[in-house]
Amino acid sequence: MNLELKRKNVFVTGGTKGIGRAIAEAFVQEGAKVAVCARTKPEHWPQEIAVVTGDVTNAYERERIFADVTAIIGPIDILINNAGGSNGESIEKTDMEEFYEAFELNYFSAVHFSKLVLPAMKSSQEGAIIHISSIFGREAGGKATYNNAKAALISFTKALADEVASEGIRVNSLAPGSILHPTGNWQRRLDENPEKIQAFIDNEIPSGRFGTPEEVANVVVFLASSKASWVKGTSLQVDGGQSKANF
Repeated sequence: MNLELKRKNVFVTGGTKGIGRAIAEAFVQEGAKVAVCARTKPEHWPQEIAVVTGDVTNAYERERIFADVTAIIGPIDILINNAGGSNGESIEKTDMEEFYEAFELNYFSAVHFSKLVLPAMKSSQEGAIIHISSIFGREAGGKATYNNAKAALISFTKALADEVASEGIRVNSLAPGSILHPTGNWQRRLDENPEKIQAFIDNEIPSGRFGTPEEVANVVVFLASSKASWVKGTSLQVDGGQSKANF
């Protein structure tokens, strides 16, 4: 299928490892022009993907990152808000500062970058914004700081989608389940206690295995393309059946 993404300018936050890297590489394979941001640039990085370093939890840094990215690849046609992470413990034991940090990383960074891309997208009357959320933004599970921020992100997706749909801009979110990659928490847990993690897979994931970053990336690329032109404001599960939700 020709997804018509050649020469599209794509910006992926948190794009140097795991799901973010797989997304960036998938767009490159489709012929898009791709830039990513991350705290640091990895060694042996593919030269066809531009990297801008910075801290997306800081509003001033986000503005600087965005200016650098657009200077390199031009106005953004497709924004993938992938930067995210989990912190804290139980609610009682988690400091308020950790809640603020979780929202800056998982939620406010996505809101801010979305606002920054809107003027150019409105000018061209087209664009796609995709937020990488989580099944735990849709239902209970995981740490409250992360869940709360991802739930807010799903709500923001629908609100922004309805505002800009008439201007040719599509906004959606993806809710991955448990994804295994070398730098992720699941790999660390698997290394620490293989039997426990296998029991988790057997009990919680109907497909009988973890998902891969590439399986998420394939859905992202389709959702960003014109082939998904009538998909707006949705939260799409990509989880191998892991979610308990039936809608």
